[in-house]
Amino acid sequence: MGIHYDYKSTRGMKAMEKQAKKLKKLAEKKAKREAKQGKKKEEVVNKLNVQEPITLDFITNPNKDK
Repeated sequence: MGIHYDYKSTRGMKAMEKQAKKLKKLAEKKAKREAKQGKKKEEVVNKLNVQEPITLDFITNPNKDK
């Protein structure tokens, strides 16, 4: 009776621990995925637009944000 009694009495606590562990893993994966996507977005911002012509002002002015 000791094993079965122990199982039933701790079943809810074990389920809560398991769920907390699962949520923690999902949060870590989400943070890692967002970090990777953030880096990719920054790279895309720094690329030139192919549709716009390159002007002399664009080439010679390094402080211009574009």
